[in-house]
Amino acid sequence: MKDQDTRLKITIIQTELAWQQTEKNLEHFYSRINEISGETDLIILPEMFTTGFSMQPEKLAEPTEGKTLKWMQAVAAEKNTTLTGSLIINDNNNYYNRLFVVAPEGDYTIYDKRHLFRMGEENQHYTAGNKRVTFNIGSWRILPLICYDLRFPVWSRNQNDYDLSIYIANWPEVRRHVWKTLLMARALENQVYVVGVNRIGRDGNGLTYSGDSMVVDPRGNVLTRTEPHQESVETVTLSLDELNRFRAKFPVGKDADEFIIK
Repeated sequence: MKDQDTRLKITIIQTELAWQQTEKNLEHFYSRINEISGETDLIILPEMFTTGFSMQPEKLAEPTEGKTLKWMQAVAAEKNTTLTGSLIINDNNNYYNRLFVVAPEGDYTIYDKRHLFRMGEENQHYTAGNKRVTFNIGSWRILPLICYDLRFPVWSRNQNDYDLSIYIANWPEVRRHVWKTLLMARALENQVYVVGVNRIGRDGNGLTYSGDSMVVDPRGNVLTRTEPHQESVETVTLSLDELNRFRAKFPVGKDADEFIIK
């Protein structure tokens, strides 16, 4: 994608995850990625896409530059695209729910999940991140976040530093209404595009997931919504020009409160 381009093609992959079976999941995602027709700038995979939302990091964690990162680099290079998703990482004997953004050239950015889901005891097994990061694809500034982060609007607040936010998740079906509502709220309050990519199926703890992956525009309109409980590979084109025109016409950001995140 050239710097002057203002359109971004994103592909979301909603699928079931094989419980704690890294190799099987990598094979499955590769087959789904191969279904993408035409070029795409960014492919988005769910949270903990190699294992499911497991609280057994001591059994499943990889080093940062382990098998899965090498797989992501190979796929990004082969498809000439950027690839993102999170997995379980052991970094200096601390376990992280770590999101990787891998560019076609092999360079990568990491984001460690800030808000650990205490109701699932994630905070007892993982170390929380403390740094919000953004990455660029051409002229686009993109904020990657993970699942429970969605509930915390201050962490997601646009301080004129991003145009698109991504929430990857293992968000259970029982709270699907919250998922869909908050994705639209984050788009509206921040005047950005929002993408939510969730899994489907049942995990090893007996929790079921409906998916409900979606892309929302800054006006709160849903540009695409996957069928619940169905595997899906969908590509959507976003317009930075349209986003900037809307911001200029309705500049709520100019009246936003200033604050510092500690």
